[in-house]
Amino acid sequence: MKKLENEKEYVRKAIDIGTRYAEKRGAALFEPTDSTNEKLEYIYRLLVRDKLIQPMPELQVSQQSIRHRLALWAASLEKKKS
Repeated sequence: MKKLENEKEYVRKAIDIGTRYAEKRGAALFEPTDSTNEKLEYIYRLLVRDKLIQPMPELQVSQQSIRHRLALWAASLEKKKS
């Protein structure tokens, strides 16, 4: 797994974009008490379900791999915006 240069920043952007997407779609309503890990997993599974990102094999799904996958997703959205 290749580390992104600003992976933490991209993870924050992925959480922001993903929570707005889920709430706008009506799929979730996140509470301030929800943990970051819960948000990340929910966003990952929602994006996979909506076919916006490729799923990972279940044996490879971990918090680290979810963070990396969502960081890549946020980075790709930023590239499209430019």
